[in-house]
Amino acid sequence: MQKQRAALSPENLHLIDTVARTGSMAAAARELGLVPSALTYRVRQVEEALDVLLFDRHSRRAQLTPAGAELLRVGEHLLLELDAVAQRVKRIATGWEPQLTITADAIVSRTTLFELCEAFYALGAPTRLRLRVETLSGTLETLLTGQADLALGVTLDSVNAQGLHSAPLGEVQFLFVVAPHHPLAQASAPLTQAELQQHRVVAVADSTQRGGGLTFGLLPGQDVLTVPTMQHKLEAQLRGLGCGSLPQPLVQPFLDTGRLVAKATTLPDRIYRPSYAWRGGAATAGRRAPAVPGRALDWWLSQLAHPTTRHALLHNHHAR
Repeated sequence: MQKQRAALSPENLHLIDTVARTGSMAAAARELGLVPSALTYRVRQVEEALDVLLFDRHSRRAQLTPAGAELLRVGEHLLLELDAVAQRVKRIATGWEPQLTITADAIVSRTTLFELCEAFYALGAPTRLRLRVETLSGTLETLLTGQADLALGVTLDSVNAQGLHSAPLGEVQFLFVVAPHHPLAQASAPLTQAELQQHRVVAVADSTQRGGGLTFGLLPGQDVLTVPTMQHKLEAQLRGLGCGSLPQPLVQPFLDTGRLVAKATTLPDRIYRPSYAWRGGAATAGRRAPAVPGRALDWWLSQLAHPTTRHALLHNHHAR
């Protein structure tokens, strides 16, 4: 395997390409400044390492075999990739992280998140983005366990873990909604706890891997349909499979068109105030995160410093 890798060096690929382009070992040798015997020897070394014939020995011209033609075709991509790696390494040396992992809670707008990704890629930065979707305490857990560098929609009021920082993302009101054909749609408001307990609630599962996680809006003894994301919860409630509270920005278009009905209840109003949290800097494999954020994380934090961006992450759930 090592001999095969050595045979696929950029120098050898260039050598074979030159022979194929000029049509003879002698012409290629002149162009490369080699004696023909030395060039022939190197071509044979490559062939022996790969255990294939690259040139048809029965032709007067140096004509590639199918294997030789495939080697040059794939080799061109290898050379381009090597050039890209070299440029990537140079840019990373200037402070860009190799990879930045962002965890977004289920409440975060996917539309705005992808708009931010588009703006980031427009920079031409070498950092690869990795997005994760978690729910409730699972969002912060990815940060605490080193699986993410930035978490959007942290559910805790404060972050006390060493090396982590947090800031408010904003607030969003949850509305208790049901489908028009749900039994509670025609019930007199405000709905009492006793009335709500008689009907199935739709709940988004906490994605934490530690313990039971957090729950909201679930009453003792109440039937529950557990779903993985906020979009699943919305779909379930549109179908009348249950009742429950959903973010007002997410459900407003459906309230406007009558596909959902908001109902007042005797339960306390639910105002959700999530934060975003980050490590001191993005971690790389086998190394602790630096005290100063890398350039990619710094760019994302600068975007989050704008109130309009934070507002959009919680309220812009529908693409325009």
